[in-house]
Amino acid sequence: MFRHLQDSPHLLEVLYRVAYRMLLPSRRWLVPGSWSERTFIELERLSKGAIFDCRMCGQCVLHHTGMTCPMTCPKKLRNGPCGGVLPNGHCEIYPERNCVWVQAWERSKRMPVYGKEILQIQPPLNHQLHGTSAWINDLHLQHQMIPPGWEE
Repeated sequence: MFRHLQDSPHLLEVLYRVAYRMLLPSRRWLVPGSWSERTFIELERLSKGAIFDCRMCGQCVLHHTGMTCPMTCPKKLRNGPCGGVLPNGHCEIYPERNCVWVQAWERSKRMPVYGKEILQIQPPLNHQLHGTSAWINDLHLQHQMIPPGWEE
């Protein structure tokens, strides 16, 4: 029902910027591991799940990927198509579906502020953040922390 909002990436970009500005002053009480995060996780699960089929990775990069969740890619790729995109732009794993990255590229063209961010290389997924709030992680820069054992 709400997934059609993905086809309005500029609107979602505006909403993202407004939400971020509104949440920024709240970061003192929106803390990882707190009661506020547990509440926020449920709000995120419901809203982002309905719009983006969110997988609650805790490291949302929607504004970098044309408001298209890369975790919906069957191969969980965070940096562009796998090379198995069919000539019609569909996925090689699920040929009845459009490639997530083809959608991301097309949608990013309609985002005047964040559209060029699709060209940025994203770090590998930090699985320790799975199930946490991407918003809270972003506010506290948790999404940028490198897990033990990783090299830069």
